[in-house]
Amino acid sequence: MLDFPKWKSWSMWLAVALCMLLALPNALSPSQLALIPTGLPKSQLPLGLDLRGGSHLMLEATPQDVEKAKLEALEDTVRGELRNAEGGAIASADLSLKAGRLSFTVTDATRVDQAITILNKATAPLGVGAAREVEISRGSLPGQVVVTPTAAGISAAVDGAMAQAVEVIRKRIDELGTREPTIVRQGKTRIVVQVPGLQDPQALKALLGKTAKLEFKLVDTTADQDEVLQGRAPPGSQILPAQEGGQVVVKRRAIITGDQLIDSQVSTDQNGAPSVSFRFDSTGGRRFAQATTENVGKPFAIILDGMVISAPNINEPILGGSGEISGSYTVATANELAILLRSGKLPVELKVVEERTVGPDLGADSIRAGIIASTVAVLAVAGLMIMTYGRFGVYSVFALGINVIMILGIMSAAGFTLTLPGIAGMVLTIGAAVDANVLINERIREEQRKGKGVVACVETGFREASRTIWDANSLNIIVAVIMFLFGSGPIKGFAVVLSIGIATSVFTAVTIVRWMAARWLTSARPAALNI
Repeated sequence: MLDFPKWKSWSMWLAVALCMLLALPNALSPSQLALIPTGLPKSQLPLGLDLRGGSHLMLEATPQDVEKAKLEALEDTVRGELRNAEGGAIASADLSLKAGRLSFTVTDATRVDQAITILNKATAPLGVGAAREVEISRGSLPGQVVVTPTAAGISAAVDGAMAQAVEVIRKRIDELGTREPTIVRQGKTRIVVQVPGLQDPQALKALLGKTAKLEFKLVDTTADQDEVLQGRAPPGSQILPAQEGGQVVVKRRAIITGDQLIDSQVSTDQNGAPSVSFRFDSTGGRRFAQATTENVGKPFAIILDGMVISAPNINEPILGGSGEISGSYTVATANELAILLRSGKLPVELKVVEERTVGPDLGADSIRAGIIASTVAVLAVAGLMIMTYGRFGVYSVFALGINVIMILGIMSAAGFTLTLPGIAGMVLTIGAAVDANVLINERIREEQRKGKGVVACVETGFREASRTIWDANSLNIIVAVIMFLFGSGPIKGFAVVLSIGIATSVFTAVTIVRWMAARWLTSARPAALNI
C-alpha cells in the first residue's frame, strides 16, 4: 500500500504540474498573458454574470405563434401533395387558416377521400408508435377537408422551435463578439440569456427581440382597395403594413424565404446610402431566378418580420442568386440587419419578460467576498488540522493547496464558468477535502491503540479508510451529477465545482498524502508515530 513505483510517482506529479500550468494564467494580467509563448495555456477562468457583471434577459415564446407557424408549414404541404396527386392534381378552393386549423374545399367531390388519404400518408408519424401530429377529417361543408394539429403535434412543434431558437440566439450573440454567454431553456417556453461584461442590454434586446423572418411575396394587384381599407383581403392574400407608411396586399404564399440565405453583408446602394446585400444558396438562387422569370413586370414585396420594406417591380429575371435591401438605414442598423439575416430567423417571436443588469462593482464585491471566505476557510481548516494531527496535518494542508490549484486548472482548461455559487462550492470543497484525511488519521490512531508498529499503522489506516472514502465520495458525485443534469443556472455552477472538487480531493488525500507519508517513513524510519 505504501510502495510507490517511479512511474506512479512521475505520473502523479506530472498531473499536478499540468494543473498548475493550466491554472497559472488566472494569476497573470492581460499584458503578462501576451508574453506567454504560443502553444502554452493562456485560458483564464471565465467569470459568470454575478462576478463579472453584465446583462440578464428572460425571453418567452407564445405557443400560439408556434401553432400558427405550423399551420403555415402545413399549407405548403397540402398544396404540394394535392398538386402531385396520383391521377392528376386535385383542385381546391377556399383555403384558409382560422381557429387553429387549416381548411379547404375539394372542388371535385369524388376526390375528397383521395385527398384525405394522401394527406394522412404525408403527415404520418415517422417513429414506430409515435402519436400523430395532425388530424385530417371532413368538414361540415360539402367537399371541405379540415387539418387540425393535435396536442402532441403542438407540443413537439414548441419543443423543436425552442431548441432552434436557442441556437439562433447563440449565433446572434456570437456575432457580437461577446465571450461566454449563458443561454439555457427554462421550462417549456422560456429562454434565459446571460451575457457577462455587457452593461447595456438595449442592443441585446434589439438583437434578440427581432424574428428576422425574411420573405419575398408577390403583390396582389387585383385586390379591391375598398375592401382593403376595411381590413379584408382576398382569399389567399394578406394585408401587411409598409415601412414607408400605408398597407400592401400580398399573396399569402412566399415565393422564397430567408431560409435559403447563405450570407448577408453591409453595402451601399446606388445613392451611396447604407444597405444590406444578401446571397442565396444554389437552391434558393434557382427558385429566385425561376420566380422572377415567371413574374416579369409584376411587383413583389420584400418582407421582414411582417413589415414590407420595399415592393419593387420585377423588370427582368434576377439570375445571380443575390440581391439588396435598401431603405432608411444607418451603418449600425444595416449591420444589425445583416447579423440577423446571417444568423437565421427565429422560429417563434420571443418577448422579454425579465431584464436585469449586474454592475461590475457588484461583481467585484462578490469576488472579494468569495476570496475572503475561501482564505478564512483555508486558514481555519489548516490550523485545526496541524494542531490536531501534527506532521500528518501538514501533509493534509499541503494536499489541500494542491487541490484548490487543480480545481482552478481543470475548470480553466474545460472552459467552465465560475459563478458565485461556484465559489460557494469551492469553499464547501475545502472543508470536505480534509474529511478523507480525518478518516485516515483517525484510523491510524485506532491501529496505534492496538499496539501495531508505525508502518503497519499507516498502511492499515490508508487501506481501510480508502474504502469508506471511495464509497462516500461516489455518492456525493452521483448527487452532484443529478444537480447538474436537472438544475439550471446557479445550481449547475455549484454542481460543476463540487464534482471537480470531490474528484481532486480524493486524489490529493488518498494518493498525494499517502506518497508523502510513504517517503517520510522510508527515509526517516521513525520508531514512534505522533499523530
